[in-house]
Amino acid sequence: MQQFEQKRRQLLAMLIEQLISELQTQKLWQSKRPSKQALASVEPFAIDSLTFTQWLQFIFIEKIDLLLQSNLALPIRMAITPMATEYFKLQNCDSTTIVSIINRIDLVINEKAPC
Repeated sequence: MQQFEQKRRQLLAMLIEQLISELQTQKLWQSKRPSKQALASVEPFAIDSLTFTQWLQFIFIEKIDLLLQSNLALPIRMAITPMATEYFKLQNCDSTTIVSIINRIDLVINEKAPC
């Protein structure tokens, strides 16, 4: 069980790095941090104050990195792919790789240890 969790964490860390790289490649990575007020949103995906890519960068990726680095419990369930799919329908970029990585992150998070 512990070995399964360790491999899951390693895979998740690799996927987060791939997501960062692809966001940068697509010129969707920001150097300027949103305001504290914008980051404090309680809405799902901070939809009222951030773009989806800002939420990915400044909330999701940072939180997953913190959980991985601090060896804290990962979320039990996650479904970010539907939001990513909807968001990127309206964007003028090739989002295929980004959505694919996010889907793989969802799968890794939702995967349970074999019995």
